[in-house]
Amino acid sequence: MLRNPVGLSYAVVTLLAALGVADAALFAAAVDVRLLMTGDLKDHPDPEGFGHMGVDVAAALQVIVQLALTVVFIVWFHRVRKNAGVFAPDVHRGGPGWAIGAWFVPIASLWWPRSVAVGTWRASRRDPYGDGKGEGESLAVLNWWWAFWIMTDAVSLFATSVYDDADTVEEFAAGAGLLMGAAALDITAIVLAIRFVRRLTSMQHAKATGMIPAA
Repeated sequence: MLRNPVGLSYAVVTLLAALGVADAALFAAAVDVRLLMTGDLKDHPDPEGFGHMGVDVAAALQVIVQLALTVVFIVWFHRVRKNAGVFAPDVHRGGPGWAIGAWFVPIASLWWPRSVAVGTWRASRRDPYGDGKGEGESLAVLNWWWAFWIMTDAVSLFATSVYDDADTVEEFAAGAGLLMGAAALDITAIVLAIRFVRRLTSMQHAKATGMIPAA
């Protein structure tokens, strides 16, 4: 049975946008810290105590939004995977339950969810068995989103570690610079994720309502 993913996609896009706002706030706070650490504050008796509240608040906001986004995104992802099983059940490597479980398998979560997404995308095309060269049917947006998401995770972990372990002005400045880079990467990943969610949802909605011929 097909289930409409449109409403869930709106919630996912809204939360992605909210995460982008949190990233922008973190970027601004990190800029502030870097300027403080490389400016006149270097001569302050306690420079490490200045300028960090903004980073802490933005990071906390990121965590809250990310938790909500994770839940809603996985619910949407599971729904579009189940729909894809109706469209073309033979293009998938596993059952729809892996649209949830694949995210929680250590190490394999770096590629397994993408495999589920690829199968879902292909099944949602006009022709699931075609070459995918139709308008808007290329896997490029999915591949770019996944690449930036993996890069963001790696850089964010490293940047957070450097910043949290900093003891000197120079180390705080370096950590803040890395946080800026991580935030910029995440914003790029968010833009790509929004395009992925909207396009896949649109493909499924059009196919389910007969706006395009099913294969």
